[in-house]
Amino acid sequence: MSTSYAVASKVKDYSQLMKFNLTFMVVFSCVVGYLLVPGVEFNLVKVLLLFAGGLLVSGSANTINQIWERNTDKLMARTAPRPLPSGRMSEGEAIAVAAITGVAGILVMGYCFNWLSAILSLFSLVMYGFVYTPWKKWNSLAVLVGAIPGALPPLIGWAAGANNLAEGGWSLFAIQFLWQFPHFWAIAWIGYKDYTRAGFKLLPANGEPNKFTAMQAALYTLLLIPAGVAPYLLKITGGISAIVAIIAGVFFFWRAVNLYRKNDVPAARKLMFGSYIYLTVMQLVQLLDKVRV
Repeated sequence: MSTSYAVASKVKDYSQLMKFNLTFMVVFSCVVGYLLVPGVEFNLVKVLLLFAGGLLVSGSANTINQIWERNTDKLMARTAPRPLPSGRMSEGEAIAVAAITGVAGILVMGYCFNWLSAILSLFSLVMYGFVYTPWKKWNSLAVLVGAIPGALPPLIGWAAGANNLAEGGWSLFAIQFLWQFPHFWAIAWIGYKDYTRAGFKLLPANGEPNKFTAMQAALYTLLLIPAGVAPYLLKITGGISAIVAIIAGVFFFWRAVNLYRKNDVPAARKLMFGSYIYLTVMQLVQLLDKVRV
């Protein structure tokens, strides 16, 4: 095997271990939270440092997740090719990656921004890696637990820019917190057989994809409509963002209603893609419609 091929394979393994595709989306919401702080202007160096810190912390959390689930990952077609279950990487190497990236990411947040954002980053890492991950085997409340670290990135970004936990940061946290439920239940619906085989309990009530699950997803999408308007009411963003929040919220709600009506995987897949559309549109509009102080 050539050296270049070996290096490329190792880089690919680390990318899969740290889930860089998912991590990029998480870190983007952190940057949005930072840039929405009143008085904070775009600074390429600061944004790149925030990306680096966020990627390292989130990558560490994802690595811890895969260390925990290395045996169950073997049981699911989607996760079996990952470095740990496939045997391409040892558990010791993965632990070293998690430790190095986690410590490095928290130090970047602390030294380049402030220690409030570093503490929040550490809390998010611990909640995701050591509380949410094992909880998935116990009961469906794991989704509620996981929604906390899942919604922390914009609050961490806010803390990095403002060095406080003011209402504006919490309004961004609330949007992403409520968004987690329909988003993740749609994913769990699509992968229900795989998740059940691995022993994960991710859907509410009796843990099956049914109308009750769809109704709960619809409830959370409905709550997102007033939550999406909150940044406007707090004078963080302008009126355009409020209008878009209502339109995007109705769109997302309709996707959830469609899942309730059809009760099938294609409708769940539409809800999942709808969740990505909703969050991306919301964050971009909030950035573009930020109230300048």
